[in-house]
Amino acid sequence: MEINHNARLTSTEITQLWTNYMNDSMGICVLKYFFNIVEDENIKSIVKHAIGLAESHLSKIEAFFEAEEYPIPIGFSVNEDVDINAPRLYSDNYILVYIRDMSQVGMNNYGVAVAFSAREDVYDYFSQNLSETNKLHKMALKLMLSKGLNVRPPYLSPPKRATYVEKQRFLIGWFAERRPLNGMEISNLFSNILRNALEIATLISFAQVANSKEVRQYMERGKEITSKHAEVLGSIMRENNLPIPMTLETEVTDSTTFVFSDKLIMFHTTTLNAAVLGYYGVSLATSHRRDLGNHYSRLSSEILKYCEDGANIMINNGWLEEPPMASDRQQLADG
Repeated sequence: MEINHNARLTSTEITQLWTNYMNDSMGICVLKYFFNIVEDENIKSIVKHAIGLAESHLSKIEAFFEAEEYPIPIGFSVNEDVDINAPRLYSDNYILVYIRDMSQVGMNNYGVAVAFSAREDVYDYFSQNLSETNKLHKMALKLMLSKGLNVRPPYLSPPKRATYVEKQRFLIGWFAERRPLNGMEISNLFSNILRNALEIATLISFAQVANSKEVRQYMERGKEITSKHAEVLGSIMRENNLPIPMTLETEVTDSTTFVFSDKLIMFHTTTLNAAVLGYYGVSLATSHRRDLGNHYSRLSSEILKYCEDGANIMINNGWLEEPPMASDRQQLADG
């Protein structure tokens, strides 16, 4: 089958590459700081591997854009957006959990990118990224298991036989007697609480080192919102006598010395919120109990409002880089 290698990049392919560039240019700043502060040699090796992957991505994306005569994103740089020699802000355990969780987000993003890429070289690029990120996740997970840091989701007792749902009680979740959670609902709740734990610790650290009062207050507000979400989701687990994951607040030191630029802090918070919204959406779609659906809808609305306020802060400070856009035909017509 003959393939046209001269096909232009589609809007989806350009956007996925642009987003990948922004995330990895930020990730390099964070990882290089981690590399300087981490003490455990096994974790340090994983951090070094992750840096290598991100740097290789940037060079490949730049080649794609240059061939397309598309401007390379500004992104983030080690010279402007991080002090890699700053005092220790995170424990080794936090760094390992961060890499595990961010690689999970990466696998989701690359899976979407592969599914919507048509040009063979772009498809192959994202396919390779997905495979590499899968291996990175496995490296972090195996090390966490060896250190006893990985918290497994609850186990289920096997039923005596497979059956069909017979009563509407399966869907009810407000005023009537609630049924026990099913496996998918437990999985959603557990994984969302895990991600909330990382975000809470990250927002605490950002509030400590942010330069402007406006950004510090935004981080503190985000920490309050995310803590409330963790409590809401955790209460449902406790109601079903199920364990909830550990928190990570104690893995952040008391340092208040500059580490990351406010621009990077705001962008990183945006990426965390985007991931949370995506996972809440999946949880809403796969939870059968009505009360759970209502919880996820309400919590998502709170995150959306928080994200909008964050975007306004970034715009007002000149930190929000414009993503790939369609041409404004009306403006062009008006001259």
